[in-house]
Amino acid sequence: MTTPIDQNLIGGPAPTFLPDDPAPREALEAGTDPYVVAAAHPTSSLVWSVLADQAHAEGRTVESYAFARVGYHRGLDTLRRNGWKGHGPVPWEHEPNRGFLRCLHALARAATLIGEEDEATRCTLFLRDSSAAAAAALEGR
Repeated sequence: MTTPIDQNLIGGPAPTFLPDDPAPREALEAGTDPYVVAAAHPTSSLVWSVLADQAHAEGRTVESYAFARVGYHRGLDTLRRNGWKGHGPVPWEHEPNRGFLRCLHALARAATLIGEEDEATRCTLFLRDSSAAAAAALEGR
């Protein structure tokens, strides 16, 4: 017998599976400038996570923090619109959830770098509580 992705066996909230939004993903995959994609799809956490990771790789920590924060809040809005009640699994295995989870990780990473330890800890725990698989993939564990 198999269990569904991230099923909570003690009766907690059901996992949240965000709807697919292929347009920003396809634009990014086609090589469109992420700034152009963000302007066309500002609600996409995926594009904000790409911008956050790009800024981080270039040593622009404050910009990475800002991009991650936008994507995080856009993701929270989308999660709530799709039944999330403030806690419960957000499975990494479901591709449309990855933008939000990547933003959460990027926000924790940038918060650490600017010395905002409370937020870094909160975001790290939130990521791990939302998806152990995401935490493992993104934290390199």
